[in-house]
Amino acid sequence: MSISVFDLFTVGVGPSSSHTVGPMKAAARFVDLVGGRLDDVAGLEVDVYGSLAATGKGHGTFDAILLGLEGVRPDAVEPNEIDERKERMRRTGTIMLGDRNELPFSVDDMRQRPLTVLKRHTNALRLKALDGTGAVLADETYYSVGGGFVVSASDEEDGADADAEAPVGARPDRPAVDAPSGHEQPYPFETAAELLEHCRADGLAFWEVMLANEKARRSEDEVRSYLLHIHQVMRECTLSSLDRTGHLPGGLKVRRRAHDWYLRLKEEDPNHDPRFYQEWVNLVALAVNEENASGGRVVTAPTNGAAGIVPAVLYYALNYVPEVAEGGDRTREDAIVRFLLTAGAIGVLYKERASISGAEVGCQGEVGSASSMAAGGLAEVLGGTPEQVENAAEIAMEHNLGLTCDPIAGLVQVPCIERNAIGAGKAVNAAKMALWGDGEHRVSLDEVIATMKATGADMSDKYKETAMGGLAVNVVEC
Repeated sequence: MSISVFDLFTVGVGPSSSHTVGPMKAAARFVDLVGGRLDDVAGLEVDVYGSLAATGKGHGTFDAILLGLEGVRPDAVEPNEIDERKERMRRTGTIMLGDRNELPFSVDDMRQRPLTVLKRHTNALRLKALDGTGAVLADETYYSVGGGFVVSASDEEDGADADAEAPVGARPDRPAVDAPSGHEQPYPFETAAELLEHCRADGLAFWEVMLANEKARRSEDEVRSYLLHIHQVMRECTLSSLDRTGHLPGGLKVRRRAHDWYLRLKEEDPNHDPRFYQEWVNLVALAVNEENASGGRVVTAPTNGAAGIVPAVLYYALNYVPEVAEGGDRTREDAIVRFLLTAGAIGVLYKERASISGAEVGCQGEVGSASSMAAGGLAEVLGGTPEQVENAAEIAMEHNLGLTCDPIAGLVQVPCIERNAIGAGKAVNAAKMALWGDGEHRVSLDEVIATMKATGADMSDKYKETAMGGLAVNVVEC
């Protein structure tokens, strides 16, 4: 297990982790690859393939690539800086390569190849830098494999972990960490069965196994601080969205609903009566994904398209689980850490054994995975045993199997925003169902993950973020 909770929950910008965050990271990595030869670059060639090209316009993919070529990284940039840079690039028809070398280049100069799918992954882009004589200074192909994870062709040739980011330096939302060589994780796992076996052997919970593995790379205080920061960003994202009115960008004229719903809920339920829990869960999910759809700052959890589910279910855990809601600050912080570490352990299984990319397995890999992660996290906070936590995660995914990814106009709006609320509701219900059982059940989490992967492989490409099937073709855009 090489994936960290620091990788699964990252701060980025909307609307898509695979189509916005990943391409921006890839282009920024290409700038690093060019390195000291930035001033020698006289021309650029950019080819965008498969799903990235097919739905790139609605997902902001092409602007994200331009921003990455300027050296912008999604976890460090502010939304207002993005707007300023995009306006300058459109006005001048140039980019500042690496924030220093001004070159004539725009979206119109990119070659979009939606019907060409490279072997490694449907989300691919190739970047090439040329000097004044036309000689190639750098040439690399990148794959955005879901959740903001990026792998290059060179990574695979070198035998690097295809799902791991290159070591990162200090950024505003994550400390500078490299996995120290020789520090093996005490509880490696690649399956839920192995995870459960660790729990049974040493009397641990899912979150304790995940924490022990994280501590092989960083201190417990760093892990705790990061997770509390992640929750704070989730909360700020929700609050920011609640202040916004009007319509979402992109031409579909989708009206923002979170603001009006919030005002109504404050009036009808000022004291958080448990009868209204579903309305508050819906509200948080909608608010987060409206913010994502507008290009705002969100937490990839594990993707942007499904970013509202974990915060919505965590909101339930903090406000409707009595011992947490009635506890002090430390109790609430402990619940946040336990919830996110448990969700992270489950997320590792999906990333390692299947996919969290809608372009690869459909929305079951995004909303389904997030719902499963959130269900497990809530079951933990509700006091579930490891077996009940595993059962909750299994139930949530079992009832998201086959979910297609067919956003209208390639925008992460319809059906994506409401789908997050539905996914959050399924997670709450799955956790409650699991807690009414004793942990024994017929279908295991490992089996349902394998089924999700197989279902994704069997699913027609037109239902995997290509805008060629489902609602994307059966609903008139305007």
